[in-house]
Amino acid sequence: MLTATYTLVALSVEQASVRLSLLSFQKYVRTTLMQQNRMTLSQLEYACESLNTLYQACHWRKTEMYLIPALRDATERADHLLDELSRLNQAALTSIRLLQDKLGALADVRDEQVSEVCDSIDTFCAALLKRLEKEESELFVLARNAIAGETWFSIANQLMMHDKHLHEMKRSGLPPAEAAQVAARRRALPGDAVDDAQITIPGLQVLPLAGRDEVLTRPVPKPARPASRDDAIMK
Repeated sequence: MLTATYTLVALSVEQASVRLSLLSFQKYVRTTLMQQNRMTLSQLEYACESLNTLYQACHWRKTEMYLIPALRDATERADHLLDELSRLNQAALTSIRLLQDKLGALADVRDEQVSEVCDSIDTFCAALLKRLEKEESELFVLARNAIAGETWFSIANQLMMHDKHLHEMKRSGLPPAEAAQVAARRRALPGDAVDDAQITIPGLQVLPLAGRDEVLTRPVPKPARPASRDDAIMK
């Protein structure tokens, strides 16, 4: 089971990176936006863009691409947990929808609307953080017990190939977030892909923020992905 241990440790490292980005943005919202009586359109645009990028970073994790499909094929015991993870994902998407609606309707956000926007952002972060927590504490344990040894070798090989492609993309000069999505696209299996629209927010201006994690750079358009993935992406 050394291969399973190696694979789960590698996935945990990726989980920690995404978790740090979510906590960083959640802290920014609580210490900056929540203290304001008014939010400018640029700040709202930045919040929408950041949530979009954070969602994409979570969506294109190796756990999502390789471990969950393998677990789904290995056992039906994971179905209930996977449904719960999907519901947490939907809660995060609902928060993005609410902010996008406000972005199209408001020139600026005032008073009680600031609190509403911040609550939506907090709900988004909390939902994805809860998903990461349940994956670490429940999904990984279930996967270790349910996935056969030869499948772990296959997953480990997929992770190594993914990292190889990611390194190539970074050497070409792509920002880390964009490189991760290109690497994910290269690992997608032809023939299993379906058309899947990315969350898009046209014409956003991303404002600089000191100390932001690199994952909050603008993502590239998202490619098609395997049909077994259970997320419903907003159009």
